[in-house]
Amino acid sequence: MRARDRTTGLLAVLFALLLAALVPAATPAHADGEADRPVVRVGTEGTYPPFSYKPSGSGDLTGYDIDVIEAVAEEAGWDLRFEEGTFDALFPALDSNRIDVIANQVTINPEREARYLFTEPYTYSRGVIVTAADNDDITSLDDLDGQVAAQSETSNWAQVARDAGAEVQSVEGFAQAAELLVQGRVDVIVNDNIAVLDYLASTGSDDIKIVGETDDEVSRQAFVFRQSDPDLQRAADEALATLAEDGTLAEISEGYFTTDVSVEEQDGEIAVEGSNSGRSTREVIADEVGPMLLELVRTNIPLTLISFAVGLLIALAVAMARMSSLLVLSLPARIYISIIRGTPLLVQLFIVFYGLPQVGIKLPGFLAACLALSLNVGGYAAEIIRGSILSVPRGQFEAATTIGMRYPQLMRRIVLPQASRIAVPPLSNTLLSLVKDTSLVSVVLVTDMFRVAQNAASVSGQFLPLYVIAALYFWVVCFLLSLGQERLEKKLGRYVA
Repeated sequence: MRARDRTTGLLAVLFALLLAALVPAATPAHADGEADRPVVRVGTEGTYPPFSYKPSGSGDLTGYDIDVIEAVAEEAGWDLRFEEGTFDALFPALDSNRIDVIANQVTINPEREARYLFTEPYTYSRGVIVTAADNDDITSLDDLDGQVAAQSETSNWAQVARDAGAEVQSVEGFAQAAELLVQGRVDVIVNDNIAVLDYLASTGSDDIKIVGETDDEVSRQAFVFRQSDPDLQRAADEALATLAEDGTLAEISEGYFTTDVSVEEQDGEIAVEGSNSGRSTREVIADEVGPMLLELVRTNIPLTLISFAVGLLIALAVAMARMSSLLVLSLPARIYISIIRGTPLLVQLFIVFYGLPQVGIKLPGFLAACLALSLNVGGYAAEIIRGSILSVPRGQFEAATTIGMRYPQLMRRIVLPQASRIAVPPLSNTLLSLVKDTSLVSVVLVTDMFRVAQNAASVSGQFLPLYVIAALYFWVVCFLLSLGQERLEKKLGRYVA
């Protein structure tokens, strides 16, 4: 009876977590807010100081782009909801109607203009070439031929480097690119001069240097909307014009850069204080361990519990279908298992989150992550369950049939208890892998513990201690689960014949 109560309690908790995840889905993209203000979803990196970042890993977003879009929203009468993701994930999110606008220093170019609506520029900047301090071989774009450049794959700067003949290595953001440059893993970075100046001011690094500008052309950055949202783009343009006229844009810019970068003709040199507030390594760790733990409890663990529970149900059904003599059941089960085991989890996440909306199925990020992880668990665990059932001695099937047991009774009372014991070790491995796989969910705009570590590392440059803490948290969870596995194995050992 107590076991039944515990099971009921666990199901209630899982249901509550699933319901909590579904709540955001009830808010449509442009639903009316409390004061009849439309909600506009803003896509941004959150790891690109000084434009879009968090001074601490889980704090509020800030930066030049954030202040400008908030000023635009105030002028246009919008309520904003920010969604964080890598730069390369923002355009797919816009295409699949996950967000309404990108506010992340997107440079206007002809290719993007053919696909999207841009506002008038709110930033004018120049591209610069960055190398390691001891590298004197690169001084201009002409020297990039055959060199290795670290860039965000879909950024404008990646295309500039590629056009100059460089081999582009894809990275998540500028901080990671700078670290690769310091470590000698790449030769060069091409990026916005303001972002580079902020990095140098924040880290005080003398390991990298600016060796030149990309060309004389000034880059123009603007907010990006879908072609189907001309009203939003028009409202943003009108708000930007008002903010430029009343001096708000200049005030925001001068607060960050001491000069007005929202106009092409700039009066003074750009000066950046640095996004990192001068925290020591110990202070960074002290600031981030709590928020990282909170996000682990709030996101990674619920994702694991829900996905594993749902995945096991899928796996049991698929395993039974796979063993059926009916081709109509066994063939789909074989195909499902083959697809899941033959494709990367990351691709499955992208298909569920970005692909399904194109056929009319749009799930919130948390629920999409649960679905993709559950399907992945179901594919792998199905074969574990099938193998465990087949491991039960055939004679027990025959003996149970001889004494008059029907098939459901045979499975429930004889086969599945023994198969459960056999399946515990391999299923535990699947569960441990699932815990670690939840670190991938930031690609579908879900903020998890590892994303908090990435946010903090991008601002502070403290990659080693923050990533070690993230690894330590995952290890502790996996260790506790391993202890639970041992107890479960002993408990189920009585069913082994």
